Amino acid sequence: MAKPNKKGPSATVDIFCSQCKSQLFKYRKGGKGALLKCFKERISRDFTTEPAICPGCGLQFARDTLVRGTPAFKIIGGKVFVK
Repeated sequence: MAKPNKKGPSATVDIFCSQCKSQLFKYRKGGKGALLKCFKERISRDFTTEPAICPGCGLQFARDTLVRGTPAFKIIGGKVFVK
């Protein structure tokens, strides 16, 4: 399988916690689909103190995993929203 493009898209989206509405990431997302995974190399700004844990409410919003051999966060459904 092919690895994701390192540079990725130039437009960023903001990712927020669904429970406390605090900002988690600025992410360079490609495509129009739902946010299922976040490749770590595409995160342009990280507002979390612990990986995959919301700094506001302490909720775990993702799992640390490898996708196509690249480190990524697999988003748990309904825990985050994108603007």
